[in-house]
Amino acid sequence: MELKAACVIGWPVEHSRSPLIHTYWLRQLGITADYRREAVPPDRLAEFVAHLGDRGYVGANVTVPHKEAVMRLSRPDALAQAVGAANTLWFEDGVLRATNTDVEGFVASLDAAVPAWSAGLDTAVVLGAGGAARAVVFGLRERGLRHIRVVNRSFDRAAAMRARFGDAVVPVAWDQRNDVLAGARLLVNTTTLGMTGQEALDVDLARLAAHAVVADIVYSPLATPLLAAARARGLAAADGLGMLLYQARGAFMRFFGTRPEVTAGLRALVEADLVGV
Repeated sequence: MELKAACVIGWPVEHSRSPLIHTYWLRQLGITADYRREAVPPDRLAEFVAHLGDRGYVGANVTVPHKEAVMRLSRPDALAQAVGAANTLWFEDGVLRATNTDVEGFVASLDAAVPAWSAGLDTAVVLGAGGAARAVVFGLRERGLRHIRVVNRSFDRAAAMRARFGDAVVPVAWDQRNDVLAGARLLVNTTTLGMTGQEALDVDLARLAAHAVVADIVYSPLATPLLAAARARGLAAADGLGMLLYQARGAFMRFFGTRPEVTAGLRALVEADLVGV
């Protein structure tokens, strides 16, 4: 019997923690299967995806820079179409399907870190307007937020978010980022600012509401300067590792037919792997 396998596709892909996460779940659940990295350059993506099943794969996670391109190479569901990007491919009834589990990952990570984060929440500020920001905004709209201020260095990209998600989105120029923090109860950073090797994110957290929540999808470093500043002010914070772990859950279920749990043991394993990164 051929070993069932899944993989993560990216360029580069060596940084991905997906093999660590999925292998942990396979062992915990006693599933005989494999999970691998596949470094696939953009000019080979179409050929690789077209023969995904022939390579022995039941599905694949997709990371940068392929999340938009795989939409054209598969049958995306309504969620992936709404977000405009897919991060999970799997076979169902012989058809290669695609979805975006980043939405679930973001919302579930906030639910775990700050269980009452959405209670009475009306206004949020999202920094960035890329694929991750689209997933975040979609998740916030699903939770019923009526005002989502999207702040981006390219105002046109922020405006495109309004065109995609409707009047709940208010595009904001980057130099006005501190002004729109006034009274907001949720701030989400989806940019690379604050990531290891990148410049710091300059925002004035004093403008936020007294009991605001600050989330950062960056997980290297785990405690970004933004989250450190939030905690220093006594604000609730959610790091990017939570989103990484929870987005993997939906993919694993589609690959192997079992929905795994995000446990303290798994988080500790990935945290240890991130030390020194």
